[in-house]
Amino acid sequence: MTNAPNIDGWTCPLPLRDQPNILIGHGGGGKLSAELIEHLFYPAFANHLLQARGDSAVLALAGERLAFTTDSFVVRPLFFPGGSIGDLAVNGTVNDLAMMGARPLYLSAGFILEEGLPIATLGGVVERMGAAARVAGVQIVAGDTKVVERGHGDGVYINTSGIGVIPPGVQIAPELARPGDMVLASGTLGDHGMAILSVREGLEFETVIQSDCAPLHGLVEALLAAAPGVRVLRDATRGGAAAALNEIARASGIGVVIDERKLPVNPATAAACELLGMDPLHVANEGKLVAFVPPDQAEAALAALRAHELGAQAAIIGTVVEAHPGVLVGRTGIGGSRVIDTQVGEQLPRIC
Repeated sequence: MTNAPNIDGWTCPLPLRDQPNILIGHGGGGKLSAELIEHLFYPAFANHLLQARGDSAVLALAGERLAFTTDSFVVRPLFFPGGSIGDLAVNGTVNDLAMMGARPLYLSAGFILEEGLPIATLGGVVERMGAAARVAGVQIVAGDTKVVERGHGDGVYINTSGIGVIPPGVQIAPELARPGDMVLASGTLGDHGMAILSVREGLEFETVIQSDCAPLHGLVEALLAAAPGVRVLRDATRGGAAAALNEIARASGIGVVIDERKLPVNPATAAACELLGMDPLHVANEGKLVAFVPPDQAEAALAALRAHELGAQAAIIGTVVEAHPGVLVGRTGIGGSRVIDTQVGEQLPRIC
């Protein structure tokens, strides 16, 4: 019998304290994920760089500011409309760097392979990964491979770390949002999660829903050129736009109000969400961001996003307010209001 760790001194709120074991929802980007990070990882690894809580750490080195990040990818199925686990591994890490305003440069790649995985399947993954790196203009310069026993790996898992350079004068951080700022979304919401779900569950809709998986650093570069005062950027991945906006609201101590009539959502994705009882705000994206921009730069920012192929359907979706700090509120299509909270667990397991 092994000795269990003493947890009497923990200050974990419900539901983490009530869960002695890890649940699938702890990796879903919702409240369970946040509690695990806040009450387990942050205290154990405490340092000022980690406490900044950005998509990447910002490091000062040899007169440069570098962004550094890491991410792991466990999506099922490995290939889906609009992408693959290889595309996700590159673009997800590139986008985390881009959300700090960085120009991505180099990635590492770690593979955990399951015994019995066809070499042809792995070849397809790495070919897609290499092609995605070339499109993004980054190089994969280091890596590692491990193999686990049959039945313990679900084919292939990938971890990527990335590093990029932040240009002088760019200051982007989750806590910089201010009352009066305008909130922009770079395009239609929920496409990636619905694409994964449709393939995984064999659902057929009138049109094929494509993942939005794409590298966003070029879009961010265009945005910053037009609106250099951009305060916050966040790619709306796990937990969707709702999770991203709630995280920013809590980090900055401000309230966010969005107009749900202005949310860009593809008709096919909207129909699929309605059929399945899901909210596009909570569904994952892999090629969309939300931006907090000073009001006098909002129209320029919107024009810059729409001029880029990845931002053609961008929209101003809300504002930052002093009221209800830390809370995201939606104005509904019938004129009412609702609090849009972060979900406790995970609507769609294994979407990235």
